[in-house]
Amino acid sequence: MLALRLVPLLRLAGCVALLATAGCATRPVNPPIERADHDAGYRYQTRARYASDRDNLVLLAFSGGGTRAAAFSYGVLESLRHIELAAPGGRSVRAIDEVEVITGVSGGSFTALAYGLYGDGLFEQYERRFLKRNVEGELLARLADPRHWGSLSQPDWGRSELAADYYDEILFDGATYADLQRRDGPLVVASATDFSTGGRFYFAQGLFDVLCSDLSAVRLSRAAAASSAVPVVLSPVTLDNYGGSCGYRPPSWVRLIANPDRPLRPAARTMRQLEEIRSYENGKERPYVHLVDGGIADNIGMREIIAVMDQV
Repeated sequence: MLALRLVPLLRLAGCVALLATAGCATRPVNPPIERADHDAGYRYQTRARYASDRDNLVLLAFSGGGTRAAAFSYGVLESLRHIELAAPGGRSVRAIDEVEVITGVSGGSFTALAYGLYGDGLFEQYERRFLKRNVEGELLARLADPRHWGSLSQPDWGRSELAADYYDEILFDGATYADLQRRDGPLVVASATDFSTGGRFYFAQGLFDVLCSDLSAVRLSRAAAASSAVPVVLSPVTLDNYGGSCGYRPPSWVRLIANPDRPLRPAARTMRQLEEIRSYENGKERPYVHLVDGGIADNIGMREIIAVMDQV
């Protein structure tokens, strides 16, 4: 009888120990850089395709919309595989090989990042690993699993960090932006929304220069989690801001606009972009950046295309 009475107590003790162990989880930290280098890192100007003389220019913007958006953008890529374009010397090339930039928002960011990582290998695994599985249901099951409650109770590790780990398991395999940089593919820009300002935030080294941080160490799964972090349902993804510590200098177009001796009248979107950049320049006053679903600021993704091309 005594043994039977002890069983529930032992189970409870085991659960407490398990939750205590799980409670030690901490969020990944994006590392700082000592010096901002405009000629290094994952940005349009450092891509091999940017330096080449190309007759065709294909830019893709994958909008948000959950699984529907992920499936639609995947269908676009499949179609581009079978479209041939004329090239010098009478050659023909696949349209998909002429893509220079892909921007992704929310559901569209998964397809964009996965294609940047796997290239043509995407078509062998994306449906099985992502599109044709119940991603939402499996993620909700993890949130309800007591084994994760300890971690979820920590102030610096939330539901989106759990989601990022799950995305790594089923799709990204722990890959970082350093892996994208090594691939000869298009520049892939996943976008999110700055929870504090409502402004756009995009994962490219140009913006991470303002944060004085190294994008190459950031996992693709965290970018996807940030881009799709629907408020309330998922927690914001938090980045560390070291702005002001790496000698960052704004691009020439920013210095031109900010020059008081030669005042200009730029477009409203340009001024908005300038305000967004300046909001990260002082990391001591604003040490963290909290990101949520990119669809809040720009669900189409076209503004990121414009932002990337503005930097050229």
